[in-house]
Amino acid sequence: SYFDKNSHGDILSRFTNDVDTLVQSLNQSLSTMVSSIVQIIGFLVMMLSISWKMTLMALVVIPLSMILVMVVVKKSQRYFKAQQKSLGLVNGHIEEMYAAHTIVKAFNGEEDSLKSFKDYNNQLYTSAWKSQFLSGLMMPLTNLIGNIGYVGVCILGGYLTIHGEIAVGDIQSFITYTRNFTQPISQISQSMNMLQSTAAAAERVFEFLASEEEVAEVQNPVVFEDVQGQVTFENVCFGYDPSKIVINDFSMYIKPGQTTAIVGPTGAGKTTIVKLLMRFYELNAGAIYIDGHNITDYTRSDLRNMVGMVLQDAWLFEGSILENLRFGRPNATDEEVMKAAKAAHVDHFIRTLDHGYDTVLNEASSNISQGQRQLLTIARAFLADPKILILDEATSSVDTRTEVLIQKGMDELMKGRTSFVIAHRLSTIRDADNIIVMDHGDIVEVGSHDELMKRNGFYTKLYNAQFEEA
Repeated sequence: SYFDKNSHGDILSRFTNDVDTLVQSLNQSLSTMVSSIVQIIGFLVMMLSISWKMTLMALVVIPLSMILVMVVVKKSQRYFKAQQKSLGLVNGHIEEMYAAHTIVKAFNGEEDSLKSFKDYNNQLYTSAWKSQFLSGLMMPLTNLIGNIGYVGVCILGGYLTIHGEIAVGDIQSFITYTRNFTQPISQISQSMNMLQSTAAAAERVFEFLASEEEVAEVQNPVVFEDVQGQVTFENVCFGYDPSKIVINDFSMYIKPGQTTAIVGPTGAGKTTIVKLLMRFYELNAGAIYIDGHNITDYTRSDLRNMVGMVLQDAWLFEGSILENLRFGRPNATDEEVMKAAKAAHVDHFIRTLDHGYDTVLNEASSNISQGQRQLLTIARAFLADPKILILDEATSSVDTRTEVLIQKGMDELMKGRTSFVIAHRLSTIRDADNIIVMDHGDIVEVGSHDELMKRNGFYTKLYNAQFEEA
């Protein structure tokens, strides 16, 4: 849920810029601070050994320095926080624009993108110069006050020498120590400048670390051995925001090996049901059972091992096709990978590539088409060989001819497996054992295609709407 709600660029900025700021400043500032404190103690001991009166005069200026430093720190700290936040916004915007580069170009969004960048960049510029300006005042201010103390020591030293309390040579030694005494104080005040940006960066890093954790795993998890694939939804209630429930009192019993299609208009809650089954989110109320065990009784890892998922967004990483197909089952042999590719009707396409299965996909997988990416993710699900299968608009990016082939492959894949199919093209789910029709988070109808068509209700309207023009 955290990654759904927060900008990926801002999260990346916390991992890179903020952590980097922490590392650099701790490397530089801590050693300076430690050596400066040791020097201050050493010089103080030497000054006391010469004259306690002159030492008091030298120390009078330190509280004044500290007060000035605290005032400046208080003023500048909010600008350092704003600077790190603005840096996250700038990074978030840049990451977003590069990720959607084609869309930005297609809709002539360059000017809007540039305008947003300038706004974020101006915020960063304003907070950066203010924080640097204020923190830059600390060194000259502490030097000024140090010089006032230096003058006071000279005057007092002259007075004490006239009255024969100390020798002229002691004054000379004391002035040297005073000069050296104020130097580490200036260094500490300079380090405070860097430590402020460290504090701002640390706050963002620890804010991330303090974010609400997932519900802890159960202490004695159920170990699955022979998964049948029976799924039960019992009075499930859920809302991404607890005050706005999107799934209301959802109940359903699905036998092992059945294919269940979930249909409904956009925003009806179809994909949400799948997210809950995968335990990406926790339920507000109710329970989901697999083979009679509550899904919270399994570890998340075991639960997700039972389930294979093919999403509308075909995600592939930078690496060979072989590595991408093995993602869900790293120990699969080459023969098993190729068998899965044939089942998903993608083997022929892979062999037409220059390097076959060793062809390396780039970062955005843009060196193959969207439909081919979709086929590869379907092959990945074949290879994982799960007992429960989730297909979320899995054929949305392929042409009609390929869709027929994939449908045959998926029919093979779904044999003996409990399958959940989310589809907008209702023609693809006519043979499903159950069709759940959802609207505004509620189940409005349940039944087979023929049963629902006879009712002439919500499903019939949805189905007919797709074929009205034809």
